[in-house]
Order: sequence, then C-alpha cells, then structure tokens
Amino acid sequence: MSRPLVPGLLAENTTDERFLGAVVFRQLRALTEKGARHVVDVAKTEIGECWTIKDADRVCRAVTELAEDCHLICVHNDHNERGKAEKVVQVLREQGLATPVIPLVPVRETEAWLLADRAVWAGLRGSDTSGMPDRPRDVEKISDPKPVLDAVRPGSGRRSRADYFDYIGQNVDLDVLAQIPAYADWVAETEEALKGLGYL
Repeated sequence: MSRPLVPGLLAENTTDERFLGAVVFRQLRALTEKGARHVVDVAKTEIGECWTIKDADRVCRAVTELAEDCHLICVHNDHNERGKAEKVVQVLREQGLATPVIPLVPVRETEAWLLADRAVWAGLRGSDTSGMPDRPRDVEKISDPKPVLDAVRPGSGRRSRADYFDYIGQNVDLDVLAQIPAYADWVAETEEALKGLGYL
C-alpha cells in the first residue's frame, strides 16, 4: 500500500512555477524512491494562489490555504526577497502550522539554476552553451543570469521563453542541480522535513 505525498509551491511568477514545480516533484520522488520506509506516491506539485512578490501576510494566507491539501510546502523567493521567505516560515511556525514550510531561495535568481546542466541544453537544437559556466556550482556567481539564459536558449522555433522553464524543469539532471550549494541546502532541509513526517 502506498502513502501519498502532495507537495505545494508558492513562487514569484509563472516561469518560476513551471520550473520549480517540476523540480520539486522530481526531487521528492527521487528522495522517496531512494530512502522511503514505504512506497510513496508523490503527486504533482500544487501551485498556490498567490505569487510570493506579494506582501508577507498574503503569502502566509496562501500557504495556509495550500496546507489544507499538501503535506509540505516550498516558498520560493529570489535573493532580493530572501528575508520574506524566511519571515513567512517563522510567522507560520509561530501560528502553529503543522505542515512543514521550506524556503526555496537561490543565491541570486532562479534562472541561474536553469544554467547548471550543460547536457540538457546541448540536446536542444539551436542552443548555445558557450556562455554557461564549466561547473554547476558556478551558476551562483553569475550576477544577472537572465541575459545569459536568453543567450543559451534557441532563438528560433515555436517554443516560448516560458516553455524552456518547463522543459528544463522536467529534464535537468537532479545530481547536477545538487552541486549548486543553495539547491543542496534546500534538498537537505527537505530531507529533514520528510524524516519528520515519517516518509524517510
């Protein structure tokens, strides 16, 4: 008999939702396949009703609503809003929310994480990987990853910019992502939450 695991996510915008929603689902599945006590049926990531660029009170309400259906929730902010994700986690803990809420915060911007896996881009015709860092962890050193990402992705074709967030989220090598320190920190915190919930 399998045990369900429904993850939730609040992110800054649609492209972050598309990339991180896929990554959260895949990473939870990988963690539970490797170390779960029982068979775990990981559901697709539920996306919250509010972007995390809104004020902290609205984000807290959205997390609380999401907690009615989810077993754990990730709250994403880029570096310039880093304190907001941490504040949301603290406020909800003080309010007694039992559902684990985990900050998901890159060193700079989420777009940097899309630049970690050279191989996934090399498989896309028309992409230019020459501007990508040699080591995955070095994506955290890119001061503005958006123009770098725009230079890497194919310039022609029918895919929109947002489609690449979805594609990379579904196909990026999770072991490559885990070489990025901020991502590895999130994975470690997520593992602890899963242990606390009795999944691992």
